[in-house]
Amino acid sequence: MKKNTITLPKNQIMGEIATSERQITIYYNPESLIAEKTLAFAKAQGLAILEIDVIKTPLTGTQLAELAGRLDMEIKDLVDPEHDFFKNLSESSEFSSDDWIKMIRNNPEILKLIALQGDKTVIVLTPTDILKV
Repeated sequence: MKKNTITLPKNQIMGEIATSERQITIYYNPESLIAEKTLAFAKAQGLAILEIDVIKTPLTGTQLAELAGRLDMEIKDLVDPEHDFFKNLSESSEFSSDDWIKMIRNNPEILKLIALQGDKTVIVLTPTDILKV
């Protein structure tokens, strides 16, 4: 299956995450059902998509911090608290931003589905959320 890809000029890259108004970048876990449905929906809509499989291409700490900043969230808010990974953690556990970055880097499957286009970034909870970017 052919993917639509766009290469950005270096002058359009800000921070570590390159964005484009002409395509949607999706950071996803290939094992996620919502990711599978969202990618299928986006392709059916004819949207230009850049897929970033976070298992094959783990995000750096700087990229995670940048995504959290774009979403106006803390890094801990980028993770899915319903994931099995968290069943063994105490609810009273307190973690620093660095701890959350290490957890995500070592267990990228806990990262929520994130989409961005230009200066818009959203957490995708349902396939149609992709239209919010």
